Amino acid sequence: MADPAPTAPVTGNPGRALPLHDLPLHDLPLHDLAGFTHRWVDAGGVRLHAVEGGRPNAPALVLLAGFPQTWWAWRKVMPTLADRFHLIAIDLPGQGHSERPEGSYDTHTVAAYVHAAVEALGVSAYSLAAHDIGAWVAFSLALRYESRLHGLVLLDAGIPGITLPDAVPADPAVAWKTWHFAFHLVPDLPETLLTGRERAYVGWFLKVKALASDTFDDAEIDQYAAAVAADGGLRASLAYYRDAAASARKNHEALAQHHLTVPVLGISSSHGSIPDMAASLSPWADHTTGIVVPDAGHFIPDEQPDAVAAAVAGFLAGSA
Repeated sequence: MADPAPTAPVTGNPGRALPLHDLPLHDLPLHDLAGFTHRWVDAGGVRLHAVEGGRPNAPALVLLAGFPQTWWAWRKVMPTLADRFHLIAIDLPGQGHSERPEGSYDTHTVAAYVHAAVEALGVSAYSLAAHDIGAWVAFSLALRYESRLHGLVLLDAGIPGITLPDAVPADPAVAWKTWHFAFHLVPDLPETLLTGRERAYVGWFLKVKALASDTFDDAEIDQYAAAVAADGGLRASLAYYRDAAASARKNHEALAQHHLTVPVLGISSSHGSIPDMAASLSPWADHTTGIVVPDAGHFIPDEQPDAVAAAVAGFLAGSA
């Protein structure tokens, strides 16, 4: 008798496991982290990939990554936090092993998917730590579901309408940090230039925007590039930028009704994109603190994981 097909747990339909070939991006290799489990969650009609571990009865902490990464961006931080939190690292729609839906990628729409995924995992209240585009989504999620949050940690992110500058700078000394915002908005051209060249593009971001160019090895660049190149990945990556104006508008519509009251920690780095996240966030949140992580570029969780883990744990201990 042939061995049964390998399966993976799918939350939201108790007792059912899907064959791996039925999962989103089944041809994209999965990467395991000791002590953590892969799950696929029915999140309001979109299947999202989550990696879960830590202490099941501890406070829940949801982790979100940005472009051009996946949940794997948190791999160095998660083991350090596993003895204090119930950890859930989620691939956003269009990211990693999550589905790449058609339709809007504005951050309020995506935030609803993320919150539905967390609820499907049986978690009703949680904290959020998020980087880059993950922080875009986390900020919008906090505006909509603030009563469910204990704390919000946002790392080096130009959040549309919030911490993102109104115009892309032209000074070459700083323009390299944000030039891609305008490029990604151009219809069709990025797809024409980048399809089949995803590794070179992803590699540029990972090598240039980290303080040390050897922060990411070839295998990690291959892994992230493969996720962007996988069916619908490039389209979805660009869609977050192309829907950024809608994200900014919805953020300001929500902020016209109320500012954030959940405690917020802004994490910047010595060589990142946003020099002072806390100052940028403080007009929109009543309780904001900030730190600057030394010796790091944009990819702070990869570059200084111990500092990030300590900052997150200390902040959330004070927010409990």
